[in-house]
This record gives sequence, structure tokens and C-alpha cells, in this order.
Amino acid sequence: MACWADQPVTVQAPATSANLGPGFDSLGLALSLYDTVRASILPSGLEVTVTGAGADAAGRGDEHLVIRAMRAAFSVIGAHPPGIAVNCGNDVPQGFGLGSSAAAIVCGLLAARALAGDDGAAALPAGALLRLATELEGHPDNVAACLSGGLTISWTTPGGPAVARLAPLAELAPVLCVPAVPLATVTARKALPDLVPHAEAAANSARAALLIAALTSRPDLLLAGTEDFLHQPYRVAAMPATAALVSRLRDAGIAAVVSGAGPSALALTVDGRGPDSADVARIAADAADPWQVLPLQVDTAGARLLPG
Repeated sequence: MACWADQPVTVQAPATSANLGPGFDSLGLALSLYDTVRASILPSGLEVTVTGAGADAAGRGDEHLVIRAMRAAFSVIGAHPPGIAVNCGNDVPQGFGLGSSAAAIVCGLLAARALAGDDGAAALPAGALLRLATELEGHPDNVAACLSGGLTISWTTPGGPAVARLAPLAELAPVLCVPAVPLATVTARKALPDLVPHAEAAANSARAALLIAALTSRPDLLLAGTEDFLHQPYRVAAMPATAALVSRLRDAGIAAVVSGAGPSALALTVDGRGPDSADVARIAADAADPWQVLPLQVDTAGARLLPG
């Protein structure tokens, strides 16, 4: 039987942007925008409070994604507490291609592991955390970046998901453009064809390789490295405003992509080199649709247990 923590635990998980253009379902970048969960053990029952994004989900009880993740973690640990209280403070927009579900899952897993003390740490080391998070999310790109921070490449093996963490350029300055209306990931997925031409697949493979060099050592290659042939062109009809903004940013020499499945756009600017966040904001302000422009940083720490 687990020795449950007698004090609340607080965990924080970053937003993530997957794909980054040509790195479809494999590349992820952690961003300095966070969900925070404070969890504690109760004598019985379940209490869920939510502020910020997704506040209307507080009444979902065991169907709340943080709780589902905690229950899954407790099953792996081999013990379930008598009751749980969680308070979710969400700054990651939901339904905008920013890994909100990954952040919720990771927060739930880390909170459950911390509440279970030594038993939690033993049952859920880093590899097991990634595997369980991927099972809950369905794919590893967002959860890998959320757990590890920085720039990640994730893939699947017969033994489960794997991740390689890279250090992106220190001067990389992501600028997020968030529209007013969200888009369900399933809608964006349905826009993709079952087959793509071989030439497009080959071109995309080259750009993905180029993008790794651009993000880690060659910022002059960012515009070329973020060109995508595999998914963004097929999603134009599902998010025309996003496609138009990405196109305008790229015409201005800014390496812009659809963030994840959209509809947010992510501009990868570089401090002291070329266009900056003010240029992104100016172009977004001239668009027909309203955009919230958020200059961010790359989160290099990943999801973590906060002190106190």
C-alpha cells in the first residue's frame, strides 16, 4: 500500500507546438505557457476545480482528463488513494493546437506519482511516464516535448515510444498567434489524405532534416526548413484564416507554421536577426480575422514538480 503524501503537491506543464511544419507527428517544441495542477489526498470522494481555459470541465468528475491520467498512474503504481482533490489553473488555450491535452495528461501523471511518494517514483520512471502519457494521448509528439522541454524528436519502437531531446538555439524566439475560434484536432486530421505523392514525401523528408539543423545551429535555414508538403496544404480549407496568416508571414521572410493541428500559427523568429515579434504583430493586425499575438520563450525545463 502506498504511503500517500500528507501535503498537497503542485506540478506545472508547458504548452507544446508539434510538427513545426515538416516534422509531422515527430517534432515538438515546449513553450513558456503553462498549466498548473495542485493535488492532494482526501479521506474520500473527488473534488475538481478549474480556473482559466476549460473551466467548464470542472464538473466532469472522473471524466476530467487530469483525473483520468491520475487514475491511470495509480493503476500502474498499484494503489488508489481514498479520495483526491485537484485544482487546475490552465493558461494553455484548449483546441488551438498547443498541446493542452498533453499538458493535462502530464500534470495528472506527475501529480499522481508525487502523491504516491517512493512507490510512485519506482513505478513511473521517465520511460514509463512517456509510455503511459503516449497511451493516453494517442501519439508521443506533444507529450514528449511537454515532459522533456526544449526541442524533441519522438518516434515509436516495438517496445514503445522513444524521444531524443535537442537544445534549440538560445536566441530562438517563438511568437504565437492564437485566433478567436478553436478547431477540434479530429477535424484537422480528417482533412488529411490517405496517400501523398512520393515527390511530396521526399521533399518533406528533406525539409524535416533541414529544420533540425536550422533549429539547433543554422537559423538562416529556418524559412526553408519550415516548408511543409505533408499536412498543411491539405488543411487550408479547414482553417483558411490560419493558412492566410502563415502565408503572409512567410512572404515577409518569417518562418511561420501551423501549430500542431491548428488553428494557431507559430512564428519562429530569432533575437537580433531579421523580423521580430513586433513584425509578427503588425502582420497579424492587418489580417481580416483577429489574432492574439504572444511573444514566448522556449521552455527548457519541461514538466516539473514545484516546491512548496
